[in-house]
Amino acid sequence: MKTIDVDVAVIGAGSAGLTAFHAAKSHGVKVLLIERGPYGTTCARVGCMPSKLLIAAADAAHHATDAAGFGVHAGPVRIDGTAVMARVRAERDRFVGFVVDGVEHIDPADRLVGNARFLGPQQLQVDAHTIVNAARIVIATGSSPRRPAELQALGDRLIDNEQLFNWTSLPASVAVLGAGAVGLELGQALHRLGVRVAVFGRGDHIGPLSDPEVLDSALDCLGGEFDLRLGNQRFDAQRDDDGVLVQSAGKDCVVRSEHFSLVLAAAGRAPNLADLQLDRSGLALDAHGVPLFDRTTMQCGSSTIFIAGDVDAELPLLHEAVDQGRIAGSNAGGFPDVLAGLRRTPLGVVFCDPQIALVGQRYSALVAQKPAIGSVSFADQGRSRVIRQNRGLLRMYAERGSGRLLGAEMAGPRAEHLAHLLAWACQSRMTVAQMLDMPFYHPVIEEGIRTALRRLQDQLDKDVADIEHCADCTPGM
Repeated sequence: MKTIDVDVAVIGAGSAGLTAFHAAKSHGVKVLLIERGPYGTTCARVGCMPSKLLIAAADAAHHATDAAGFGVHAGPVRIDGTAVMARVRAERDRFVGFVVDGVEHIDPADRLVGNARFLGPQQLQVDAHTIVNAARIVIATGSSPRRPAELQALGDRLIDNEQLFNWTSLPASVAVLGAGAVGLELGQALHRLGVRVAVFGRGDHIGPLSDPEVLDSALDCLGGEFDLRLGNQRFDAQRDDDGVLVQSAGKDCVVRSEHFSLVLAAAGRAPNLADLQLDRSGLALDAHGVPLFDRTTMQCGSSTIFIAGDVDAELPLLHEAVDQGRIAGSNAGGFPDVLAGLRRTPLGVVFCDPQIALVGQRYSALVAQKPAIGSVSFADQGRSRVIRQNRGLLRMYAERGSGRLLGAEMAGPRAEHLAHLLAWACQSRMTVAQMLDMPFYHPVIEEGIRTALRRLQDQLDKDVADIEHCADCTPGM
């Protein structure tokens, strides 16, 4: 067994790990990148990109079916599941190729393949071939889909999103377990591609929404399109001759027995920590076995160990993983100078239709402060009606007194774009009045933001009830 001495060892070559590696290298120190699996980030290989490819195909099918609403009749829509999945896999592999090319440009002397585990706070063993003595260590091992233990007997009929994107065709039916972001995105996409789908959620919420009014609007939109079952008290599944027999029960406790081709586990992801032997790291861990860390420096306690990305179970989003990796890597490379890094305004998007987005502080975190609230329905919003995507609700929250925008929750058309504008405003600490000074073109969906802002300003200035039909709320505006 050989021994390597380095200044910084980065465990994991995903989005967080690669960013941490380059950030540490910028300090002119010796850095080693350790990866146990195939190169290619979660986002490129099994997450953001392949899911959006599937959703794009589903949206194309939906638009073709919905064209009659514009007076355009395209004829019967035929979905070629084999062709759909061939494009998903081909484009996915292209994105993965970009990542792999980037990794292969790293000096081979700075890369090591194998499973790393702690022998001590500054020592790792990689498989049975290498001991790594590292002055500092960055843990960036990512996460994996949660697969319910009680469903393991389903064998290959229990799948997760990491397996779905290797399909060569579409199944006849899928029971989706989980009504979070992954369950909503994939469930609706498969439904629009002609797969019989039922999405099962244990609670009464979907995605990340906490505002009850936005939640009700989203439920009305999504539940009206596909089979969305919340408040499940029971979900049992067993293999049968050609698929899976699912028995479920909602709040009424009435048991339903149905046959599906597959069960898709979409109930979140778990940090990849089990193989690290963290008990030898000397780190303090939380109740779930995740190292305690400072989110501004990514340092674990006062140790020489840093953490970044999905493995820290904070915000499993690519842009957050990159930011965390940059902070962790820079602090590991520049140690003992440990500096607070930029943590941006929280921003999350679920790519269902209508899209769901959260910006800044959530309603649930603000409700006790009784913030001013401005809202807009997209039902009669001009541009939304023009493109026949007039559904959903935006609610924005502002601090009384200062008038500063604190956050927003929404379900509506083009929410991915609205959310970016609001996130920039939050991070710039803009007030409602300052936002109203910004230009708004006509007719665009962004005018809905102005409507909500005017209602917010009414509350902040005069503490009066919302005006039912102000000038900016008319169908043309």
